[in-house]
This record gives sequence, C-alpha cells and structure tokens, in this order.
Amino acid sequence: MKINRTALAASVLGLTLAGVATPALADDPGSGIDVSVNIEPTTTPGQLSMTVADNNGVSLQESGSDAAARQFTGTLPTVTVTDTRTPEEIPAGEYWAVVGQASQFVASGDPAKTIGPEYLGWKPRLLSDSSTGAVSAGEPVSSVVSDGTGAPAVGLEGQELLVSTANSADEIGTSQVNADLALRTSVDVAAGEYHSTLTLSLFNQS
Repeated sequence: MKINRTALAASVLGLTLAGVATPALADDPGSGIDVSVNIEPTTTPGQLSMTVADNNGVSLQESGSDAAARQFTGTLPTVTVTDTRTPEEIPAGEYWAVVGQASQFVASGDPAKTIGPEYLGWKPRLLSDSSTGAVSAGEPVSSVVSDGTGAPAVGLEGQELLVSTANSADEIGTSQVNADLALRTSVDVAAGEYHSTLTLSLFNQS
C-alpha cells in the first residue's frame, strides 16, 4: 500500500506542474503603427560644358596661294557647348565664350624654323543652336598676311570661336560651331612639316 501512495503523489505533482506552465491566451490582437517617408527625387546641378568632336588633328592643305602669299586651309572639328543649368542657377549678367589660341608652328626636326600664330586665321561658322538664339559664332580673323576679305589681320591669338550675346538664362541649350582655318605665309616661307597646337578654352564670366 505504501508503494501505491508514492506513485499517486508523483502523478498529482506532475499534473500540478503542467497546469502552471500553460500560458493564458490574450484577447487583445495589438495595434499597428504606420511608418512613412517622403523621398525627394535626387537633383544634380546643371553645368556649362564644352566638348570637341573626335579627331586626328587638322592637316592643312595648300589652297588659294597667289603671288602675295602661300595659303594652307582646313576645317576645325565641331565644338559643342552645352548648358544644362536652370535660370535660377545662373547669376544675373553672366556670359561665356569659347576662345582659341594657337601656339607657334615649329618644323619637325628643325626647331629653328617657326611660323608664328599670327599667320593663322579662321572663319567661325555656327552649325546649330537649340537656345533662344542668344549664341553666335565669333568674328572672322585673317593672318597678318591679309586675305583681302577685310577681316582683321591679327592672327589666331586669343580669338572668340563662340560667344553668348545676352542673358545666360536665354542661352540654355546646346550650340555647335566649327571654323574654316587658313594659314597664310610669305611666298618665301621655308619648306618643312610644321606643327602647332590650337587650344580651345571655355570662359564663364560675369
């Protein structure tokens, strides 16, 4: 009989432990909280930029020589100026210009033989303009050996290729320009293969 009471006590203890470990179910399902965020579009400031069409340089060929001068001509690769700024990003009174500067022509293998940049002239030509028409090609300039066209005989030393002519806010868009190049020298210019570098710079001023 003693053994049976011990077994019963153990059995009752087990039931008691099971009743304490069982959690009661909650009646409240809980509350949800809305989490929101307003992400504004990413904006990139506009910019004024210049590019030059892919090229292998310009090889001037003799054309238009006469008793007064020898002349060598070619065409400048297309130059593109793009303005993606908004009117609010452009300071009042700001304008820009593309300026060309030629270095001295130097003969290959004989640096003592040179032709100055004042002998190189150009005639800029506006190819396209998506602005409101406030961009224009620069004025033609001739070699110091005049070509007889009446263009200033000053050579290509800091001359404008493309220039804005009004409020820059009216010039937003893309403009393309090139130029006819003409090297005019004296008739007794020394023979040789000459090289020069024509540097184009975009200046933004107010």
